[in-house]
Amino acid sequence: MGGAVGDEASRRFLAALQVGDICGGTVAEVFRGASVTLDGFPARPLGFVGPLDLSWRQAADAAVEVGRRITAEVTSIDPDQGRVRLSMAATENPELWAFLKSLPRGGMLAGTVTSIERFGVFVALDDGPAHPVFPGVGFISMAELSWRRFEAASDVVQVGQRVACEFLQFDTCNGEARLSLRAGQPDPFHTFLDAITVGQTLRGRITKLVPFGVFVQVADGIEGLVHLTELTWTHVESPADAVQAGDEVTVVVTEIDRERRRLTLSRRQACSAPE
Repeated sequence: MGGAVGDEASRRFLAALQVGDICGGTVAEVFRGASVTLDGFPARPLGFVGPLDLSWRQAADAAVEVGRRITAEVTSIDPDQGRVRLSMAATENPELWAFLKSLPRGGMLAGTVTSIERFGVFVALDDGPAHPVFPGVGFISMAELSWRRFEAASDVVQVGQRVACEFLQFDTCNGEARLSLRAGQPDPFHTFLDAITVGQTLRGRITKLVPFGVFVQVADGIEGLVHLTELTWTHVESPADAVQAGDEVTVVVTEIDRERRRLTLSRRQACSAPE
C-alpha cells in the first residue's frame, strides 16, 4: 500500500514540473552520472543527471559527489518511470541554452564549417554563442550532409565553407543544434521518381554486389536494388555468378517507394525468358 501511495505522490510531484524548469537537489548516488533527491520530494531520488549532462568544465568526479547541492535544468520527464532527467551543463552555460531553446524547428541557420570529423561536421553559427567544448554550436551528421552517396564528409563540404542549414532539434546531451544541409536542397531521388513509372525500362551500371542482390546506378546519384531472384531467369547462389560490378545492364522498374526512398528493379524482366 505504501508503495502505491509513494508512486502516486511522485506522479503528482512530477506532474508539477515542466521541461526547462530549474530544480535544486542533493546528489544521492554517483555512478555513470548521478541520482538526485529533488527539493520538495525527499522520499527517494527522482532526478537523474547523465554523464554528458554533468559538466563540460570539470571532470565528472569533480562535478558531483554524494551530498553535494546542485542546480540543474529539467530536460525530460518520465512519469511512468518516476524519473526526471536533468542537465547541470545547462545551468553552467545559460547563454548557450537560451539560444538553443529559442531556435524554431525547421528554421534556416547560416554558419561556417569549423571542423570535419568521421562522424559529421561542426558549424559555427552566425548568431550563436561559442560552444565551451566543441568547435561549433551546430552539428551536421553524415546522414544529413547530402542526398547523394559520398565516401567522406570532405567530399561534400570543406573547413571554412559557408553553409545554410535547417534546424532539426536541440541536442540537450551535447548542447548543440542538430542541423541538416541536405534539407535545404532538392532531393534528386524524388525528382527522378517524378519522371519514371513502374514497368519502365532503364539502363544502368552495377555499382555494388551484396549477398541479396546488386545495386544499379540508373542516373547520377540514383541507385536501385535488383534482388538476387530478379537477376536472371536461372537460379544463382551469388550475384557474382551472373554479373560483376561495373557491368552495364538493362532493368525494369518494379516498385517505387517514395517514403523510404527505395527503387526496386528487375534485370530478369528486362530479358527474354529462356525457351
